[in-house]
This record gives sequence, C-alpha cells and structure tokens, in this order.
Amino acid sequence: MPKTFVLVHGAWHGGWCWRRVADLLAANGRKVFTPTLTGLGERSHLLGKGINVSTHVTDVVNVLKWEQLTNVVLCGHSYGGFVVSGVAEQMASAISSIVFLDAFLPENGEAMVDITGQAVIDATRAAEQQDALGVPPRKAEAFGVNEKDRAWVDSLTGLQPIGCFLEKIKLTGARDRIAKKAYIRAANYANPGFDKALAGIKTNPEWRTYQTPCGHDVMVDMPERLAEILQEVA
Repeated sequence: MPKTFVLVHGAWHGGWCWRRVADLLAANGRKVFTPTLTGLGERSHLLGKGINVSTHVTDVVNVLKWEQLTNVVLCGHSYGGFVVSGVAEQMASAISSIVFLDAFLPENGEAMVDITGQAVIDATRAAEQQDALGVPPRKAEAFGVNEKDRAWVDSLTGLQPIGCFLEKIKLTGARDRIAKKAYIRAANYANPGFDKALAGIKTNPEWRTYQTPCGHDVMVDMPERLAEILQEVA
C-alpha cells in the first residue's frame, strides 16, 4: 500500500517551506500534501481573532478527510508538533507513521507558552497586551537557516495567530499509540524543549530518533536528508 506524506509546517511558516522536500518525495512517486494553516502563507488573508491550535488541527484533519487519505506519514515541524498531536486524536486510523521534526511534543493540558523559549513567551505576552492578532515572526537567522536562504525565508514568514501559543491542547495519548513514531532533532539549533522531548523518548524502543547537522528549518537546509529519513520512517 503506497504511503501518502502530509507535512505540517511550524509557526510563522506556510506550506511553501516544504517545496524542496515535497519535490524530492514526488520524484520518487510519493503523494505529498503540504497544507498551509489558517492565517499563514497564502492563507494570511484569513488572519483574525479566534484562530488557535484547534483551528489548525481541523485544517489538517479536513485534508485527510476530504482527500480520503489512508496510510499517512504525518510530519509536524516545530509548533506543528502540537498540530499533528491533535490530528492523531481524530484520525489515528488513517496514520501509519508520525514524525516530529525538531518539534514540540506536548502533554495533555500544555500550551506553547508553557514549553517554548523565553523569547517567544515574551513576544506572545507583548502581542497579548497590544491585543494584536498575531505574534511577529522570528528572523531566519535566529533559527540557524543557512545564509543563502535567509532572505527567502524572511520574505515569506508572517504573523502567527496568537491563540496558537495560548490554547491548552487536549490529548488522550492517541499519538503514542501510533505504531511508527520518529523524532528528528536539528543538532545546530539550541532548544532545551526539543532536547527534553528527545531525551524523554530516546530510551523508548517504540520511537526512532535521528539528528541532522543543521539549523531548525531542516526542510530548507537539508531537504535531501529529510526526504530520506521520511521514506525510511514510512
């Protein structure tokens, strides 16, 4: 049964960030979906109040439902770890593998502001005080994106809906019951939360773990290696 890849971007990004990886997978005959979450990328015109993790979970759940996808390799990058954890709660039967790409691995009742770094917490609180719709994007340089791609990435990132960082996710462990699970850590990006997530699963035989020698945006910096890993996990 052929695998279908559904790749979920992180905060401030859009489906555009997966272009290189998607092209590589498609060249190998794989079906690939790279949905852009509401309020971001080419859907930035939909930015408004009330968008949160649940909205983004529904974005991806609906791709699986309306495209009638099965045997899905579901990959979430960074904040996308929240989204794919939520998707697993509703669509576990359609998911054969779940991959966390330098991503948050939230527990039930956690919000992004509970487990992210201080810079993002401060930016979120400032946006809250200003009653802003979103949190301004971090610079590609801060994510360790390779120099030649920084201007490109910065030109396409946009406000992240503030509710995405504030909503506490409801999980019952569906993610952990998916048979094939993998965590990919970008070794050149310092993040205690991701280190903690990796440490927590490293000794668990149900998880495969990988490291890539690059910055946080692995799909930008090392698309060939990422495409390889995703197919291996599948």
